[in-house]
Amino acid sequence: MFTLIKNAEIYAPEFLGEKSVLLCNETIVWIGEGFTAERTLPDLKIIDASGMYLIPGFVDGHVHIIGGGGEGGAATRTPELYLSDMIRGGVTTVIGVIGTDDVTRSMGSLIAKANGLVAEGVSAWAMIGSYQLPVKTLCGGIREDIAMIDRIIGVGEIAISDHRSSQPTFEEFMRIASEARVGGMLSDKGGIVNIHLGDGKSGIDYLFRAAETEIPVSQFMPTHMNRNPDLFGEARRYARIGGYIDLTTSTTPLFLEEGEVKCSKALRILIDDGIPVSRISFSSDGQGSMPMFDSAGNFTKLTIGHVTSNYAEFVDSVKNEGISMEDVARVTSTTTADHYKLPKKGHIKEYFDADILVLDKELNISYVFARGKMMMEKGKVLAKGTFE
Repeated sequence: MFTLIKNAEIYAPEFLGEKSVLLCNETIVWIGEGFTAERTLPDLKIIDASGMYLIPGFVDGHVHIIGGGGEGGAATRTPELYLSDMIRGGVTTVIGVIGTDDVTRSMGSLIAKANGLVAEGVSAWAMIGSYQLPVKTLCGGIREDIAMIDRIIGVGEIAISDHRSSQPTFEEFMRIASEARVGGMLSDKGGIVNIHLGDGKSGIDYLFRAAETEIPVSQFMPTHMNRNPDLFGEARRYARIGGYIDLTTSTTPLFLEEGEVKCSKALRILIDDGIPVSRISFSSDGQGSMPMFDSAGNFTKLTIGHVTSNYAEFVDSVKNEGISMEDVARVTSTTTADHYKLPKKGHIKEYFDADILVLDKELNISYVFARGKMMMEKGKVLAKGTFE
């Protein structure tokens, strides 16, 4: 019932110094020094985290939890997300999306999978929609779905600048943003529009145009913004006018050779540009296919994204780019939780959910807690999905 994590160096994400954290069931109930009831509180589990770091569990805002892909035929449909992969990568919260294939994947399946992950001990939400328009809704409209279905918190991923997109007009694009915004207002949710960016020449023209309308730039979360140098250049310009930037951590050596900007390096550049980390996030595109196409648009090869990639870029950001633990913890957890208005997520704070990572001095994940339950102990994954 009670767990005391003692003497950790805490980044909440703000630096709190060396303190202890008391968990009761799913909740952080106390943060401080010198816990006086250590010897008298019954059934208290104690973890000595001296010389270790404690940060919020990762919040991954873009995961194909029911699988993605299919662009190369039925055999290229990717598998569903496994709980153990989340824990191995320090991910305690995910937001599920569909992507290209809204024919063999459905919103019903997406919500069922999110509910299943919650039943297995982590936290999960979902976005209504896919690359294809009009958005297929469950309650008759975007506003209705966001307002009436607890698990749905926004729209996405809406594809632009991509040959797989429905090629929406700007008016259609803004109508979706308006519907999402109002749906969020009616339900106290973010109502965010997750925007998939392809390699198309139009780039993020729609987002720059949207910035001149009544809809605030904070309503959009454009992702894959590091996929090529030109798009990343536009991302830097968009961030300067207040836009949010999501960087995709899943990659391959081939993608990096072809010009993709590595997330840790992109983060370093954005910080040097003066962009606040409260508007920058990492997401994995986990379980999504990463298809390659030739100049004629023909599929050539396929790889898959993994939720563990956020952790890899977290480490590289701290060790190789010299970015502070506080800043990287915001990018991997807090920005997404705050932007999407995920309740009690993304912070080490009293009365927030006990989603916690404990890292050793080499940044290896030693302990993972999701909603107060220990999912990893001393580097060993304890929690697996129902059919793992």
